[in-house]
Amino acid sequence: MGKIIEHSGIIHQIDGKHIRVQITQTSACSGCHAKGTCTAADMKDKYIDVESTNSNHQIGDEVTLYGQSAMGLFAVLLAFVLPFLLVLGVLFILNNFMDNEVLAGAIALGALIPYYLILSFFNTKLQAKLKFYIK
Repeated sequence: MGKIIEHSGIIHQIDGKHIRVQITQTSACSGCHAKGTCTAADMKDKYIDVESTNSNHQIGDEVTLYGQSAMGLFAVLLAFVLPFLLVLGVLFILNNFMDNEVLAGAIALGALIPYYLILSFFNTKLQAKLKFYIK
């Protein structure tokens, strides 16, 4: 079994088996004693949708979410690595065939549109694969 990702959060909303959990995402330096004077400290509230068969949960309960670390790596691959490689590949190919670098760059960035459209068609499959659970 792979490594586990854990996040603590608070139940924000319950709709049958679907539970929306609010987690606070912090940057690595947000725990620093100088975070009040530093602009690098960053905290954001995120909402994670979880399915749970346990009906004992109440709004405001503190829970721990967990998932496989491979799930996180897969999400990073789909969201950042593959689009970067796509833009870079299209740019290198177009640079060999076009003299206008600005147009080649625009077309390379435009290649992201079909990529994310294709990704959105597989949204339900991806949600099934990229799942968090309540501990």
